[in-house]
Amino acid sequence: MSTRTRSWWGWGYDDGHQPVEALRAAAPAIVQQLGFGSAEVEEPARIADVLATLPAPRVPVPASLRGIVTTDGEQRIRHAQGKSYLDTVRAFRGVFEHPVDAVARPRDEHELEAVLAWAADARVAVIPYGGGTSVCGGVEPRELGPRFEGAVSVDLGALDALHELDDVSRAARIGAGASGPRLEEQLRAHGMTMRFFPQSFELSTLGGWIATRAGGHFATVWTHVDDLVESVRAITPIGAWASRRLPGSGAGPSPDRLLLGSEGTLGVITEAWVRVQPRPEHRASRAVRFPTFLAGADAVRALSQSGLLPANCRLVDPLEAQQTGAGDGTTALLVLGFESTDHDVADRLDRGLAICREHGGSPDEPRAGGAVSAWRDAFLAMPYLRDTLMQVGVLADTFETAITWDRFPAFHETVVGATRAALGEPCRVTCRFTHVYPDGPAPYYTVIAPARRGDEVAQWQAMKDAASRAIVAAGGTITHHHAVGRDHRPYYETQRPDVFAAALRGAKAAVDPAGVMNPGVLLPAEA
Repeated sequence: MSTRTRSWWGWGYDDGHQPVEALRAAAPAIVQQLGFGSAEVEEPARIADVLATLPAPRVPVPASLRGIVTTDGEQRIRHAQGKSYLDTVRAFRGVFEHPVDAVARPRDEHELEAVLAWAADARVAVIPYGGGTSVCGGVEPRELGPRFEGAVSVDLGALDALHELDDVSRAARIGAGASGPRLEEQLRAHGMTMRFFPQSFELSTLGGWIATRAGGHFATVWTHVDDLVESVRAITPIGAWASRRLPGSGAGPSPDRLLLGSEGTLGVITEAWVRVQPRPEHRASRAVRFPTFLAGADAVRALSQSGLLPANCRLVDPLEAQQTGAGDGTTALLVLGFESTDHDVADRLDRGLAICREHGGSPDEPRAGGAVSAWRDAFLAMPYLRDTLMQVGVLADTFETAITWDRFPAFHETVVGATRAALGEPCRVTCRFTHVYPDGPAPYYTVIAPARRGDEVAQWQAMKDAASRAIVAAGGTITHHHAVGRDHRPYYETQRPDVFAAALRGAKAAVDPAGVMNPGVLLPAEA
Protein backbone atom coordinates (compact mmCIF):
# COMPACT_ATOMS: atom_id res chain seq x y z
CA MET A 1 0.00 0.00 0.00
CA SER A 2 1.16 3.53 -0.75
CA THR A 3 2.66 5.58 2.08
CA ARG A 4 2.23 8.81 0.10
CA THR A 5 -0.12 11.44 1.51
CA ARG A 6 -3.28 12.22 -0.40
CA SER A 7 -3.95 15.87 -1.16
CA TRP A 8 -6.87 17.12 0.91
CA TRP A 9 -7.85 19.79 -1.64
CA GLY A 10 -6.58 18.68 -5.07
CA TRP A 11 -5.98 15.68 -7.23
CA GLY A 12 -3.87 12.74 -6.17
CA TYR A 13 -0.95 13.01 -3.80
CA ASP A 14 0.75 15.98 -2.19
CA ASP A 15 4.07 15.17 -3.83
CA GLY A 16 2.42 15.31 -7.25
CA HIS A 17 1.86 19.06 -6.88
CA GLN A 18 4.61 21.57 -7.49
CA PRO A 19 5.94 23.46 -4.46
CA VAL A 20 4.75 27.06 -4.41
CA GLU A 21 8.28 28.39 -4.91
CA ALA A 22 8.78 26.30 -8.05
CA LEU A 23 5.36 27.32 -9.36
CA ARG A 24 6.12 31.00 -8.83
CA ALA A 25 9.27 30.58 -10.89
CA ALA A 26 7.37 28.77 -13.67
CA ALA A 27 4.26 30.99 -13.73
CA PRO A 28 5.56 33.67 -16.15
CA ALA A 29 6.45 31.00 -18.72
CA ILE A 30 3.02 29.35 -18.36
CA VAL A 31 1.28 32.70 -18.88
CA GLN A 32 3.45 33.45 -21.90
CA GLN A 33 2.76 30.06 -23.48
CA LEU A 34 -1.02 30.23 -22.99
CA GLY A 35 -1.44 33.95 -23.57
CA PHE A 36 -3.44 34.32 -20.37
CA GLY A 37 -3.34 33.52 -16.66
CA SER A 38 -1.53 35.27 -13.84
CA ALA A 39 2.01 35.25 -12.51
CA GLU A 40 0.51 35.78 -9.05
CA VAL A 41 0.34 32.25 -7.66
CA GLU A 42 -2.44 31.47 -5.21
CA GLU A 43 -1.92 29.08 -2.33
CA PRO A 44 -4.58 26.72 -0.99
CA ALA A 45 -6.45 27.45 2.21
CA ARG A 46 -4.98 26.00 5.38
CA ILE A 47 -6.69 22.82 6.53
CA ALA A 48 -6.50 24.11 10.11
CA ASP A 49 -8.67 27.08 9.12
CA VAL A 50 -11.18 24.79 7.41
CA LEU A 51 -11.39 22.58 10.48
CA ALA A 52 -11.96 25.61 12.68
CA THR A 53 -15.17 26.45 10.79
CA LEU A 54 -16.39 22.91 10.14
CA PRO A 55 -19.92 22.40 11.52
CA ALA A 56 -20.33 19.80 14.25
CA PRO A 57 -21.76 16.43 13.17
CA ARG A 58 -25.54 16.54 13.00
CA VAL A 59 -26.09 12.94 14.09
CA PRO A 60 -24.61 10.92 16.96
CA VAL A 61 -22.82 7.66 16.19
CA PRO A 62 -24.15 4.67 18.14
CA ALA A 63 -21.70 3.16 20.61
CA SER A 64 -21.88 -0.14 18.74
CA LEU A 65 -20.41 1.49 15.60
CA ARG A 66 -17.72 3.71 17.10
CA GLY A 67 -15.01 1.20 16.24
CA ILE A 68 -15.66 1.65 12.50
CA VAL A 69 -17.36 5.06 12.28
CA THR A 70 -15.50 8.30 13.00
CA THR A 71 -16.56 11.93 13.20
CA ASP A 72 -12.97 13.22 12.97
CA GLY A 73 -13.02 16.58 11.20
CA GLU A 74 -10.15 15.94 8.78
CA GLN A 75 -11.66 12.62 7.69
CA ARG A 76 -15.01 14.33 7.13
CA ILE A 77 -13.32 16.95 4.93
CA ARG A 78 -11.39 14.35 2.96
CA HIS A 79 -14.62 12.47 2.21
CA ALA A 80 -16.82 15.53 1.63
CA GLN A 81 -16.55 15.74 -2.15
CA GLY A 82 -14.81 14.38 -5.24
CA LYS A 83 -12.14 15.82 -7.52
CA SER A 84 -13.95 17.72 -10.26
CA TYR A 85 -12.84 21.24 -11.12
CA LEU A 86 -15.84 22.48 -9.12
CA ASP A 87 -14.82 20.38 -6.09
CA THR A 88 -11.18 21.38 -6.36
CA VAL A 89 -11.64 25.13 -6.67
CA ARG A 90 -13.99 25.14 -3.68
CA ALA A 91 -11.66 23.02 -1.55
CA PHE A 92 -8.71 25.19 -2.62
CA ARG A 93 -10.56 28.17 -1.15
CA GLY A 94 -11.56 26.22 1.95
CA VAL A 95 -15.25 25.97 1.01
CA PHE A 96 -17.01 22.74 2.01
CA GLU A 97 -20.71 23.44 1.77
CA HIS A 98 -21.94 19.89 2.37
CA PRO A 99 -19.51 17.96 4.59
CA VAL A 100 -20.47 14.45 5.61
CA ASP A 101 -21.18 13.99 9.31
CA ALA A 102 -19.24 10.77 9.71
CA VAL A 103 -16.97 8.35 7.86
CA ALA A 104 -17.47 4.59 8.13
CA ARG A 105 -14.75 2.06 7.29
CA PRO A 106 -16.36 -1.38 7.43
CA ARG A 107 -13.94 -4.29 7.43
CA ASP A 108 -16.43 -6.88 6.23
CA GLU A 109 -20.01 -7.20 5.01
CA HIS A 110 -21.42 -7.70 8.52
CA GLU A 111 -20.07 -4.32 9.61
CA LEU A 112 -21.39 -2.77 6.41
CA GLU A 113 -24.84 -4.21 7.11
CA ALA A 114 -24.75 -2.65 10.58
CA VAL A 115 -23.92 0.77 9.11
CA LEU A 116 -26.77 0.53 6.58
CA ALA A 117 -29.25 -0.54 9.28
CA TRP A 118 -28.27 2.44 11.46
CA ALA A 119 -28.52 4.82 8.51
CA ALA A 120 -31.98 3.63 7.52
CA ASP A 121 -33.26 3.88 11.09
CA ALA A 122 -31.65 7.28 11.79
CA ARG A 123 -32.45 8.82 8.37
CA VAL A 124 -28.79 9.21 7.46
CA ALA A 125 -27.83 9.34 3.79
CA VAL A 126 -25.24 6.72 2.78
CA ILE A 127 -22.57 7.83 0.30
CA PRO A 128 -20.40 4.92 -0.93
CA TYR A 129 -16.78 6.05 -1.33
CA GLY A 130 -14.09 4.28 -3.32
CA GLY A 131 -11.10 6.36 -4.39
CA GLY A 132 -12.87 9.71 -4.14
CA THR A 133 -12.10 10.56 -7.78
CA SER A 134 -15.64 11.42 -8.88
CA VAL A 135 -15.69 14.37 -11.30
CA CYS A 136 -19.47 14.75 -11.45
CA GLY A 137 -20.64 15.28 -7.87
CA GLY A 138 -21.04 11.58 -7.09
CA VAL A 139 -19.84 11.61 -3.48
CA GLU A 140 -20.98 15.01 -2.19
CA PRO A 141 -24.16 14.83 -0.06
CA ARG A 142 -25.94 17.85 -1.47
CA GLU A 143 -29.64 18.07 -2.38
CA LEU A 144 -30.57 15.80 0.54
CA GLY A 145 -33.70 17.64 1.62
CA PRO A 146 -35.29 17.93 5.07
CA ARG A 147 -36.06 14.22 5.50
CA PHE A 148 -32.40 13.43 6.20
CA GLU A 149 -30.74 14.09 9.54
CA GLY A 150 -27.21 13.81 8.11
CA ALA A 151 -24.87 11.83 5.85
CA VAL A 152 -22.22 9.15 6.29
CA SER A 153 -19.46 8.38 3.80
CA VAL A 154 -18.81 4.63 3.59
CA ASP A 155 -15.16 4.09 2.66
CA LEU A 156 -14.60 0.62 1.19
CA GLY A 157 -10.81 0.78 1.39
CA ALA A 158 -10.55 -2.17 3.80
CA LEU A 159 -12.31 -4.51 1.37
CA ASP A 160 -9.38 -4.73 -1.02
CA ALA A 161 -8.21 -8.35 -1.09
CA LEU A 162 -7.81 -10.81 -3.95
CA HIS A 163 -10.04 -13.62 -2.62
CA GLU A 164 -9.85 -16.19 -5.40
CA LEU A 165 -8.11 -16.67 -8.74
CA ASP A 166 -9.37 -19.08 -11.41
CA ASP A 167 -6.50 -19.34 -13.87
CA VAL A 168 -8.39 -21.92 -15.94
CA SER A 169 -11.29 -19.60 -16.70
CA ARG A 170 -9.08 -16.51 -16.27
CA ALA A 171 -11.15 -14.73 -13.64
CA ALA A 172 -10.56 -13.35 -10.17
CA ARG A 173 -12.76 -12.48 -7.18
CA ILE A 174 -11.57 -9.16 -5.79
CA GLY A 175 -12.78 -6.81 -3.05
CA ALA A 176 -14.43 -3.63 -4.27
CA GLY A 177 -12.11 -1.37 -2.27
CA ALA A 178 -8.98 -2.43 -4.16
CA SER A 179 -7.37 0.55 -5.91
CA GLY A 180 -5.86 0.10 -9.36
CA PRO A 181 -2.28 -0.38 -8.06
CA ARG A 182 -3.43 -2.66 -5.23
CA LEU A 183 -5.49 -4.79 -7.61
CA GLU A 184 -2.70 -5.13 -10.16
CA GLU A 185 -0.10 -5.82 -7.46
CA GLN A 186 -2.09 -8.82 -6.26
CA LEU A 187 -2.75 -10.14 -9.77
CA ARG A 188 0.86 -9.63 -10.85
CA ALA A 189 1.96 -12.17 -8.25
CA HIS A 190 0.04 -14.73 -10.33
CA GLY A 191 1.21 -13.46 -13.72
CA MET A 192 -2.19 -11.92 -14.45
CA THR A 193 -3.66 -8.47 -15.11
CA MET A 194 -7.17 -7.06 -15.28
CA ARG A 195 -5.87 -4.78 -18.05
CA PHE A 196 -8.04 -1.87 -16.98
CA PHE A 197 -6.23 1.45 -16.65
CA PRO A 198 -8.38 4.60 -16.37
CA GLN A 199 -6.60 7.92 -15.97
CA SER A 200 -7.57 7.78 -12.28
CA PHE A 201 -5.92 4.34 -11.95
CA GLU A 202 -3.59 5.22 -9.05
CA LEU A 203 -6.55 6.22 -6.86
CA SER A 204 -9.85 4.79 -8.12
CA THR A 205 -11.18 1.39 -7.05
CA LEU A 206 -12.81 -1.69 -8.56
CA GLY A 207 -16.12 -0.92 -6.85
CA GLY A 208 -16.02 2.65 -8.12
CA TRP A 209 -15.29 1.46 -11.66
CA ILE A 210 -18.30 -0.85 -11.59
CA ALA A 211 -20.64 1.64 -9.92
CA THR A 212 -19.81 4.31 -12.52
CA ARG A 213 -19.40 2.12 -15.63
CA ALA A 214 -15.90 3.47 -15.97
CA GLY A 215 -13.82 3.40 -19.14
CA GLY A 216 -10.21 2.27 -19.22
CA HIS A 217 -7.25 3.31 -21.34
CA PHE A 218 -7.75 0.88 -24.22
CA ALA A 219 -9.65 2.10 -27.25
CA THR A 220 -11.46 -0.99 -28.53
CA VAL A 221 -12.84 -4.37 -27.42
CA TRP A 222 -12.71 -4.36 -23.58
CA THR A 223 -13.01 -0.59 -23.18
CA HIS A 224 -15.57 -0.35 -20.37
CA VAL A 225 -15.47 -2.19 -17.07
CA ASP A 226 -18.81 -3.67 -18.18
CA ASP A 227 -16.85 -5.92 -20.55
CA LEU A 228 -14.72 -7.32 -17.72
CA VAL A 229 -17.40 -8.10 -15.12
CA GLU A 230 -18.33 -11.75 -14.63
CA SER A 231 -20.49 -11.28 -11.53
CA VAL A 232 -21.07 -8.67 -8.82
CA ARG A 233 -21.96 -8.79 -5.14
CA ALA A 234 -23.49 -5.84 -3.27
CA ILE A 235 -25.10 -5.23 0.10
CA THR A 236 -28.41 -3.37 -0.07
CA PRO A 237 -30.51 -2.15 2.88
CA ILE A 238 -32.68 -5.28 2.55
CA GLY A 239 -29.95 -7.86 1.98
CA ALA A 240 -27.25 -9.16 -0.34
CA TRP A 241 -27.49 -8.79 -4.13
CA ALA A 242 -25.24 -11.41 -5.68
CA SER A 243 -25.31 -12.70 -9.24
CA ARG A 244 -24.26 -16.12 -10.43
CA ARG A 245 -20.79 -16.34 -11.92
CA LEU A 246 -21.21 -17.09 -15.63
CA PRO A 247 -19.46 -16.24 -18.92
CA GLY A 248 -22.82 -15.12 -20.31
CA SER A 249 -26.52 -15.68 -19.81
CA GLY A 250 -29.82 -15.02 -21.54
CA ALA A 251 -31.86 -15.50 -18.37
CA GLY A 252 -33.87 -12.29 -18.29
CA PRO A 253 -32.52 -8.82 -17.47
CA SER A 254 -29.04 -9.12 -16.00
CA PRO A 255 -28.64 -8.42 -12.28
CA ASP A 256 -25.07 -7.33 -13.03
CA ARG A 257 -26.16 -4.77 -15.62
CA LEU A 258 -28.42 -3.04 -13.11
CA LEU A 259 -25.57 -2.65 -10.61
CA LEU A 260 -23.22 -1.42 -13.34
CA GLY A 261 -23.70 2.34 -13.36
CA SER A 262 -25.95 2.31 -10.27
CA GLU A 263 -23.62 4.83 -8.56
CA GLY A 264 -24.44 3.66 -5.05
CA THR A 265 -28.18 4.28 -5.36
CA LEU A 266 -29.18 0.60 -4.95
CA GLY A 267 -26.53 -0.73 -2.60
CA VAL A 268 -22.83 -0.89 -1.82
CA ILE A 269 -20.75 -3.08 -4.12
CA THR A 270 -18.44 -5.23 -1.99
CA GLU A 271 -16.73 -7.56 -4.48
CA ALA A 272 -16.80 -8.84 -8.03
CA TRP A 273 -15.53 -11.63 -10.23
CA VAL A 274 -13.71 -9.97 -13.10
CA ARG A 275 -12.04 -11.32 -16.23
CA VAL A 276 -8.25 -11.33 -16.16
CA GLN A 277 -5.52 -12.40 -18.56
CA PRO A 278 -1.76 -12.98 -18.71
CA ARG A 279 0.24 -9.81 -19.08
CA PRO A 280 0.65 -8.98 -22.80
CA GLU A 281 4.12 -9.71 -24.18
CA HIS A 282 3.70 -8.51 -27.77
CA ARG A 283 3.29 -4.79 -28.45
CA ALA A 284 3.74 -2.43 -31.37
CA SER A 285 2.79 1.24 -31.70
CA ARG A 286 3.40 4.26 -33.88
CA ALA A 287 2.41 7.91 -34.10
CA VAL A 288 0.67 9.10 -37.27
CA ARG A 289 0.18 12.74 -38.38
CA PHE A 290 -2.87 14.04 -40.25
CA PRO A 291 -3.36 17.43 -41.89
CA THR A 292 -6.64 18.02 -40.02
CA PHE A 293 -8.53 16.51 -37.11
CA LEU A 294 -11.43 15.49 -39.35
CA ALA A 295 -9.06 13.73 -41.76
CA GLY A 296 -7.73 11.80 -38.79
CA ALA A 297 -11.32 11.02 -37.72
CA ASP A 298 -12.00 9.45 -41.12
CA ALA A 299 -8.94 7.24 -40.67
CA VAL A 300 -9.99 6.24 -37.17
CA ARG A 301 -13.45 5.29 -38.46
CA ALA A 302 -11.82 3.03 -41.05
CA LEU A 303 -9.59 1.50 -38.39
CA SER A 304 -12.51 0.88 -36.05
CA GLN A 305 -14.47 -0.83 -38.83
CA SER A 306 -11.51 -2.90 -40.09
CA GLY A 307 -11.60 -5.65 -37.49
CA LEU A 308 -8.00 -4.95 -36.49
CA LEU A 309 -9.07 -3.98 -32.95
CA PRO A 310 -6.19 -1.69 -31.94
CA ALA A 311 -5.49 -1.47 -28.21
CA ASN A 312 -4.78 2.24 -28.56
CA CYS A 313 -6.35 4.51 -31.13
CA ARG A 314 -6.13 8.00 -29.61
CA LEU A 315 -6.65 10.82 -32.05
CA VAL A 316 -5.56 14.22 -30.70
CA ASP A 317 -6.32 17.52 -32.42
CA PRO A 318 -3.42 19.81 -33.42
CA LEU A 319 -3.69 22.25 -30.51
CA GLU A 320 -3.90 19.53 -27.88
CA ALA A 321 -0.96 17.72 -29.46
CA GLN A 322 1.02 20.94 -29.15
CA GLN A 323 -0.08 21.53 -25.55
CA THR A 324 1.14 18.07 -24.54
CA GLY A 325 4.47 18.38 -26.30
CA ALA A 326 3.61 15.72 -28.87
CA GLY A 327 3.24 18.07 -31.85
CA ASP A 328 3.86 21.56 -33.17
CA GLY A 329 0.23 22.56 -33.63
CA THR A 330 0.10 22.03 -37.40
CA THR A 331 -1.10 18.42 -37.53
CA ALA A 332 -3.46 16.11 -35.67
CA LEU A 333 -1.77 13.17 -33.97
CA LEU A 334 -2.95 9.55 -33.87
CA VAL A 335 -1.39 7.24 -31.29
CA LEU A 336 -1.97 3.77 -32.77
CA GLY A 337 -1.01 0.63 -30.86
CA PHE A 338 -1.57 -3.11 -30.80
CA GLU A 339 -0.86 -5.76 -28.19
CA SER A 340 -1.38 -9.48 -27.57
CA THR A 341 -0.68 -12.15 -24.99
CA ASP A 342 -0.33 -14.78 -27.73
CA HIS A 343 1.14 -13.59 -31.03
CA ASP A 344 3.23 -10.96 -32.73
CA VAL A 345 1.25 -7.85 -33.72
CA ALA A 346 3.60 -6.28 -36.27
CA ASP A 347 1.37 -7.32 -39.18
CA ARG A 348 -1.66 -5.67 -37.58
CA LEU A 349 0.29 -2.46 -37.07
CA ASP A 350 1.48 -2.56 -40.70
CA ARG A 351 -2.11 -2.90 -41.93
CA GLY A 352 -3.27 -0.14 -39.59
CA LEU A 353 -0.58 2.21 -40.90
CA ALA A 354 -1.61 1.36 -44.47
CA ILE A 355 -5.19 2.41 -43.65
CA CYS A 356 -3.86 5.65 -42.18
CA ARG A 357 -1.87 6.37 -45.36
CA GLU A 358 -4.99 5.76 -47.44
CA HIS A 359 -6.63 8.60 -45.48
CA GLY A 360 -3.75 11.06 -45.79
CA GLY A 361 -1.81 10.07 -42.68
CA SER A 362 1.98 10.19 -42.39
CA PRO A 363 3.45 7.75 -39.85
CA ASP A 364 6.41 8.92 -37.76
CA GLU A 365 9.61 6.96 -38.04
CA PRO A 366 9.75 4.17 -35.42
CA ARG A 367 11.93 5.11 -32.46
CA ALA A 368 12.01 4.88 -28.71
CA GLY A 369 10.28 7.76 -26.96
CA GLY A 370 8.97 10.29 -29.46
CA ALA A 371 5.39 11.50 -29.73
CA VAL A 372 3.83 8.34 -28.29
CA SER A 373 5.83 8.62 -25.06
CA ALA A 374 5.36 12.40 -24.87
CA TRP A 375 1.59 12.10 -25.10
CA ARG A 376 1.44 9.20 -22.61
CA ASP A 377 3.46 11.12 -20.02
CA ALA A 378 1.28 14.20 -20.48
CA PHE A 379 -1.88 12.08 -20.18
CA LEU A 380 -0.85 10.77 -16.77
CA ALA A 381 0.08 14.25 -15.52
CA MET A 382 -3.06 16.03 -16.79
CA PRO A 383 -5.09 15.92 -13.53
CA TYR A 384 -2.18 17.45 -11.60
CA LEU A 385 -1.68 20.05 -14.34
CA ARG A 386 -5.31 21.15 -13.94
CA ASP A 387 -4.60 22.04 -10.29
CA THR A 388 -1.38 23.84 -11.24
CA LEU A 389 -3.20 25.95 -13.80
CA MET A 390 -5.88 26.84 -11.25
CA GLN A 391 -3.17 28.28 -9.00
CA VAL A 392 -2.03 30.62 -11.79
CA GLY A 393 -5.52 31.85 -12.65
CA VAL A 394 -6.50 29.43 -15.41
CA LEU A 395 -9.74 27.44 -15.61
CA ALA A 396 -8.99 23.96 -16.97
CA ASP A 397 -11.57 21.20 -17.21
CA THR A 398 -12.71 18.30 -19.39
CA PHE A 399 -15.92 16.62 -20.49
CA GLU A 400 -16.60 13.63 -22.71
CA THR A 401 -19.40 12.10 -24.75
CA ALA A 402 -20.08 9.69 -27.62
CA ILE A 403 -21.80 10.13 -30.99
CA THR A 404 -22.21 8.12 -34.18
CA TRP A 405 -19.76 8.66 -37.05
CA ASP A 406 -22.33 10.14 -39.43
CA ARG A 407 -23.16 12.93 -36.98
CA PHE A 408 -19.68 13.62 -35.61
CA PRO A 409 -18.51 16.53 -37.84
CA ALA A 410 -21.60 18.67 -37.20
CA PHE A 411 -21.74 17.58 -33.57
CA HIS A 412 -18.10 18.56 -32.99
CA GLU A 413 -18.60 22.01 -34.49
CA THR A 414 -21.72 22.61 -32.40
CA VAL A 415 -20.20 21.53 -29.09
CA VAL A 416 -16.95 23.45 -29.57
CA GLY A 417 -18.89 26.56 -30.67
CA ALA A 418 -21.25 26.48 -27.69
CA THR A 419 -18.41 25.99 -25.24
CA ARG A 420 -16.30 28.79 -26.68
CA ALA A 421 -19.29 31.14 -26.71
CA ALA A 422 -19.95 30.45 -23.02
CA LEU A 423 -16.34 31.10 -22.05
CA GLY A 424 -15.67 34.07 -24.32
CA GLU A 425 -12.29 34.88 -25.80
CA PRO A 426 -9.55 34.07 -25.26
CA CYS A 427 -10.06 30.37 -24.60
CA ARG A 428 -8.96 26.99 -25.90
CA VAL A 429 -11.28 24.04 -26.56
CA THR A 430 -9.44 20.95 -27.78
CA CYS A 431 -10.56 17.41 -28.55
CA ARG A 432 -9.24 13.87 -28.59
CA PHE A 433 -10.83 10.45 -29.09
CA THR A 434 -10.43 8.20 -26.06
CA HIS A 435 -12.43 5.20 -27.29
CA VAL A 436 -13.68 4.22 -30.73
CA TYR A 437 -16.37 1.86 -31.93
CA PRO A 438 -17.37 0.70 -35.41
CA ASP A 439 -20.38 3.02 -35.19
CA GLY A 440 -18.84 6.08 -33.53
CA PRO A 441 -16.15 7.76 -31.40
CA ALA A 442 -16.00 8.98 -27.82
CA PRO A 443 -14.80 12.62 -28.13
CA TYR A 444 -13.14 14.01 -25.02
CA TYR A 445 -12.91 17.81 -24.80
CA THR A 446 -10.43 19.90 -22.81
CA VAL A 447 -11.26 23.49 -21.91
CA ILE A 448 -8.69 26.13 -20.92
CA ALA A 449 -9.57 29.79 -20.28
CA PRO A 450 -8.61 32.73 -18.05
CA ALA A 451 -10.27 32.18 -14.68
CA ARG A 452 -12.42 34.85 -13.09
CA ARG A 453 -10.71 34.61 -9.73
CA GLY A 454 -13.22 34.42 -6.94
CA ASP A 455 -16.02 33.72 -9.41
CA GLU A 456 -14.77 30.43 -10.87
CA VAL A 457 -17.82 28.44 -9.75
CA ALA A 458 -20.26 30.61 -11.73
CA GLN A 459 -17.86 30.71 -14.69
CA TRP A 460 -17.53 26.92 -14.67
CA GLN A 461 -21.28 26.40 -14.30
CA ALA A 462 -22.03 28.55 -17.35
CA MET A 463 -19.48 26.63 -19.42
CA LYS A 464 -20.68 23.24 -18.16
CA ASP A 465 -24.32 24.05 -18.83
CA ALA A 466 -23.64 25.33 -22.36
CA ALA A 467 -21.52 22.31 -23.29
CA SER A 468 -23.96 19.83 -21.75
CA ARG A 469 -26.99 21.35 -23.45
CA ALA A 470 -25.19 21.31 -26.78
CA ILE A 471 -24.20 17.66 -26.35
CA VAL A 472 -27.70 16.48 -25.51
CA ALA A 473 -29.40 18.63 -28.17
CA ALA A 474 -27.04 17.32 -30.86
CA GLY A 475 -27.79 13.70 -29.98
CA GLY A 476 -24.76 12.73 -27.89
CA THR A 477 -24.63 11.15 -24.46
CA ILE A 478 -24.10 13.35 -21.44
CA THR A 479 -21.28 11.05 -20.32
CA HIS A 480 -19.32 8.24 -21.95
CA HIS A 481 -17.39 7.06 -18.89
CA HIS A 482 -17.46 9.66 -16.11
CA ALA A 483 -20.86 8.74 -14.67
CA VAL A 484 -23.91 10.90 -13.89
CA GLY A 485 -23.55 11.99 -10.28
CA ARG A 486 -25.36 15.18 -9.32
CA ASP A 487 -23.70 17.45 -11.87
CA HIS A 488 -24.96 15.52 -14.91
CA ARG A 489 -28.37 14.46 -13.62
CA PRO A 490 -30.41 17.31 -15.21
CA TYR A 491 -29.05 16.36 -18.64
CA TYR A 492 -29.26 12.63 -17.97
CA GLU A 493 -32.97 13.09 -17.26
CA THR A 494 -33.47 14.39 -20.80
CA GLN A 495 -31.48 11.49 -22.28
CA ARG A 496 -33.15 8.52 -20.59
CA PRO A 497 -36.71 7.36 -21.42
CA ASP A 498 -39.35 8.35 -18.88
CA VAL A 499 -40.56 4.75 -18.54
CA PHE A 500 -37.02 3.66 -17.66
CA ALA A 501 -36.88 6.36 -14.98
CA ALA A 502 -40.07 4.90 -13.52
CA ALA A 503 -38.55 1.42 -13.55
CA LEU A 504 -35.42 2.71 -11.82
CA ARG A 505 -37.49 4.42 -9.15
CA GLY A 506 -39.33 1.15 -8.59
CA ALA A 507 -36.11 -0.83 -8.26
CA LYS A 508 -34.70 1.68 -5.78
CA ALA A 509 -37.88 1.65 -3.70
CA ALA A 510 -37.73 -2.15 -3.55
CA VAL A 511 -34.14 -2.50 -2.30
CA ASP A 512 -33.81 0.84 -0.47
CA PRO A 513 -37.22 1.49 1.12
CA ALA A 514 -35.86 4.29 3.33
CA GLY A 515 -34.24 5.98 0.31
CA VAL A 516 -30.88 6.45 2.06
CA MET A 517 -28.56 5.16 -0.69
CA ASN A 518 -26.74 8.10 -2.32
CA PRO A 519 -29.86 10.27 -2.68
CA GLY A 520 -29.80 12.82 -5.49
CA VAL A 521 -27.73 10.64 -7.83
CA LEU A 522 -29.52 9.28 -10.94
CA LEU A 523 -32.85 10.21 -9.30
CA PRO A 524 -33.90 13.28 -7.29
CA ALA A 525 -33.76 12.82 -3.52
CA GLU A 526 -37.15 12.17 -1.95
CA ALA A 527 -38.63 15.26 -0.33
